[in-house]
Amino acid sequence: MAEKKKKIMIVLASFALLATGVFASNPQSWMGDRSISIENDGTDTPAQNPNPEEDEAEEPKKDANPYTGTECDNAKRRPFAVMMAGDLEAWPLSGIADADIVVEMPVITDSITRYMAVFVCNDPKEIGSIRSSRHDFIPLAMGFDAIYAHWGGSYLALEKLDNKIMDNINALYLDGSVFYRKAGPPKPHDGFTTIERMADYAKRMGYRQESIFESYKFYDEENPQGKNGKLTIGYPSIFKVDYDYDSKTNSYFRFKGDKKDVDKLTGQQIEAKDVVIMFAASRQVDGQYNDMDIEGKGDAIIYQNGWEIKGTWKKDSGDQKSKIFFYNESGEEVKFVRGKIWIQVVQPNQKVAWSVE
Repeated sequence: MAEKKKKIMIVLASFALLATGVFASNPQSWMGDRSISIENDGTDTPAQNPNPEEDEAEEPKKDANPYTGTECDNAKRRPFAVMMAGDLEAWPLSGIADADIVVEMPVITDSITRYMAVFVCNDPKEIGSIRSSRHDFIPLAMGFDAIYAHWGGSYLALEKLDNKIMDNINALYLDGSVFYRKAGPPKPHDGFTTIERMADYAKRMGYRQESIFESYKFYDEENPQGKNGKLTIGYPSIFKVDYDYDSKTNSYFRFKGDKKDVDKLTGQQIEAKDVVIMFAASRQVDGQYNDMDIEGKGDAIIYQNGWEIKGTWKKDSGDQKSKIFFYNESGEEVKFVRGKIWIQVVQPNQKVAWSVE
């Protein structure tokens, strides 16, 4: 009996050894079409994805902003063109460095300037100080297909806006809601707003939300850059503007009255990729308002990549909604370097000088 039990134990041991060998050579044969999951402790190399492109899926391409050529989430958003103070008492301004395009223009002949900041991509946490409209900014805002934001205005401007010549947001009727006042800045420079507040109001008013602006042209490749240089714009006294061109960053850094022009929100100096000089005649109206010839055509100088490009500007005088075009001396539409653009509207008697280091 003991001998028989011993033989049975030998047979069972042999069978176990055979099974171990088979499993080691082909574990799937013991599990049919089932698979096993082994947790990776970091020492084993994970299995390769047969489709590696799925592991590195590209982020969806963003739309290009038609005003500056840069890609952003809000590229198709209809912009807000916001009137901002040029007065020294209001300086530095909040949020202006985030504007895609800024137009600076005299509001009194041979004197003070004012800004119209066009916002598309960015939503600064605050914009101000907000100032009143002038009638010769209106065709520019219309040409950018913008919703025009302002704190009141001259009677020449309000006559047009009250007749609904364009979608606009007047802070005179919205003080304390869409617009608000802050302690600190002296009146009338204490008015501020945000993109969020204006956008909410524009929706409630039924204003069109998507831009239909015909895009400017932009370079698709980098161009040869010039040497460092300095651009001086002869606005009078403290309103004089300078730009220092830095070839390393390919940017024009802005100065106002010989001091760095900074954004109050960040403390960073304002910079642009393109600076456009747009010459236009100026005359006084009623002794306190300005009238500039910003429809029709005139001389222009475009500064980009450290180079000076002389040419012309044109805006259809029969259609205030028409875009401002810029051309070189050969009559070709100027391409812009992708990035922020500052347009300086300058009287013919005001000197513009460019010098290279």
